[in-house]
Amino acid sequence: MNITSKLPEVGTTIFTIMSKMAADHGAINLSQGFPNFEVDPILKDLVNHYIQSDHNQYAPMVGIPELRQAIAKKKALLYGRDIDPDQEITITNGATEAIYSAISALVRSGDEVIIFEPAYDSYVPAIQVNSGVPRPIRLKSPDYKIDWEEVRRTVNERTKLIIFNTPHNPTGSIWSHEDIEELRAITKGTDIFVLSDEVYQHLIYDGAQHESVLRYDDLYRRSIVAMSFGKTFHATGWRIGYVIAPPDITSEIRKVHQFNTFSINRPLQHALADYLNVPERYLSLNEFFQSKRDLFVDAIKDSRFKLLPCRGTYFMLASYQGISDQDDQSFARWMTKSCGVAVIPISSFYTDDTDEHIIRFCFAKTNDLLLEAASLITKV
Repeated sequence: MNITSKLPEVGTTIFTIMSKMAADHGAINLSQGFPNFEVDPILKDLVNHYIQSDHNQYAPMVGIPELRQAIAKKKALLYGRDIDPDQEITITNGATEAIYSAISALVRSGDEVIIFEPAYDSYVPAIQVNSGVPRPIRLKSPDYKIDWEEVRRTVNERTKLIIFNTPHNPTGSIWSHEDIEELRAITKGTDIFVLSDEVYQHLIYDGAQHESVLRYDDLYRRSIVAMSFGKTFHATGWRIGYVIAPPDITSEIRKVHQFNTFSINRPLQHALADYLNVPERYLSLNEFFQSKRDLFVDAIKDSRFKLLPCRGTYFMLASYQGISDQDDQSFARWMTKSCGVAVIPISSFYTDDTDEHIIRFCFAKTNDLLLEAASLITKV
């Protein structure tokens, strides 16, 4: 059969490759972004309770009412946004499905989508499979700030969507109030949508405020917000997230969602609805992960790597320019095989394979594992 691929350039993700290499070589896996510590036993007990209580059949397509109501209550507390849980919140198969369903609902052939690179690797394939055109704008190290003048030059009559990601994966940067004001100004009076990837909303450090688009009435009216429980509660394998958008946009997203994943794991939804009733369970996450960031930074401060600023997420970037002239793909493989620590090469987050000799560490690990990894890193 002659198959014309819609994604001819797409292969196995770098996360899968590096995690397999870590397993094959017995390396400490600081590559793929997942915690190695346990889920709160209270949350696990709640899941078991709802399984044993026989909440095991299909959930409503949009998600159970209890969870959508709990999310609405949470967003009112955090961002002052009054959200209708029936018309503005949809439970999805992780934030990746939320992003894919939103792009599929809005992007048509020839529509242009602005992304900021380095960018999470699901954006471009989702745009391309829907016949859209990615328009990458490069964020420059070490601070990875957005060049808003370049954004203005890039916007045109074909611009359908701007994907906004804060806290930013993979760089660990966060967008400021000034960035939000620039976004508001650029999109004002246009038909441009904003897809705001806020998966790491609780992982923001040094007393900074998370600038969610939910805080801004005019911006929210054109926005889709993707968020995740997996990143929040150390359960990435549960694949449960949600998307928030005004009713007219939500209606279109649900048309895609119902023929994509349709219904999301029901006992997990009931458990999360109960768990969200105690705000401290998510309000304390920034302190928890900041302590891990600080521990890791201190443990490798005497290494030959140059650490870049990390103000959010659980990722730390490091330059190895003073260590090796290898390209970052080769260096990441060398780190895994010879150093015993698996990392991610940042060129994987660019459409043009930009290589600044920078790698990414994930510090969402137990303290003892972070210290063990640090002892190996400082020997490089």
